[in-house]
Amino acid sequence: MAKKILFINQEINPFVPETEMSVMGRELPQKAQEAGFEIRNFMPKWGTINERRNQLHEVIRLSGMNLIINESDHTLIIKVASIPTSRIQVYFIDNEDYFSKRQMEKNEAGVEYSDNGERAIFYARGVLETVKKLRWVPDLVVCHGWISAIIPFYLKTAYKDEPSFANSKVVMTLYEKQLAENLSDKFKESLEFRDAKSNLLKNYKDKFDFLELGKLAIDYSDGVIEGGKDVNAELLSYAKNKEIPLLGFPGYDNADAYAEFYRSLIGEEK
Repeated sequence: MAKKILFINQEINPFVPETEMSVMGRELPQKAQEAGFEIRNFMPKWGTINERRNQLHEVIRLSGMNLIINESDHTLIIKVASIPTSRIQVYFIDNEDYFSKRQMEKNEAGVEYSDNGERAIFYARGVLETVKKLRWVPDLVVCHGWISAIIPFYLKTAYKDEPSFANSKVVMTLYEKQLAENLSDKFKESLEFRDAKSNLLKNYKDKFDFLELGKLAIDYSDGVIEGGKDVNAELLSYAKNKEIPLLGFPGYDNADAYAEFYRSLIGEEK
């Protein structure tokens, strides 16, 4: 049976404009599928995405769950569309409070959203709960961008005993793009869910910024990928010091290097 890879993306072109991350978000799942892996693909339904043009439609059987964050209910809506050039399916995590009326990390005035931390929490839990509903068991979870950086922590704590993820490996892919502002003062307590306790975060700064978020992702990952030429040097050094498998930037067209790294993490020979 083909090994299964879950791609948790921040950006996928053509649903958002072409960037280093959105191009990789489009290309890597396709190349992985061509290499023989079975894949699933997720990204947030950013408010800039034109649903009609991109032919998004809601998946009723997967939608409707309420996720509680900071004692407030937020409804999880799942939509789906296909990348036109490849017909690869993408599941979109949507919510009126966090995504459907919002841009990515900044508003129209260029100011970062004060609840970006909560948005990342909602996205992480939304993806993982949806994969459970799909009854799909990934061998490897590949995370891209700050919006997915909580996933490794949750997989190794809150979801560690879930049949869907009990044996999953997780890899964090680092990029140049980063947040400039701190996450909310309540980020650590907002993150609490099941066995994901705030006391596990005592060694991280209370003012949780992009670097702390990156360190959290690295600490709970089974591998790290340098996804571009200008990744934050401090995070890259931190990953190297952790002595976990690290794939240095292999170039934009070297799909084989990514596939080989994925296989090495899940113990599959080519």
